[in-house]
Amino acid sequence: MATFQKAIKVGSSIAVVIPRRSLKALGIRHGTPLALDIDEKHRRFLVSHPAPMIDTELLDWTSRFIKRYRPALEALAKK
Repeated sequence: MATFQKAIKVGSSIAVVIPRRSLKALGIRHGTPLALDIDEKHRRFLVSHPAPMIDTELLDWTSRFIKRYRPALEALAKK
């Protein structure tokens, strides 16, 4: 579904308004984080939902928990 939009000036930046129908189809709302990938060779860009960020603090906590309670976790897994 191709739509044509003009680039507009917003402060010292340029913005492209995304039509409501497209926003709804993609599940994008005000404040939704988006990733912008630029393809200079073909002069286009791709807007997508970014991959979820990994919380390193949670990852460290989980690793320490597993290390500490591994025997108990393995015993529970056998039941």
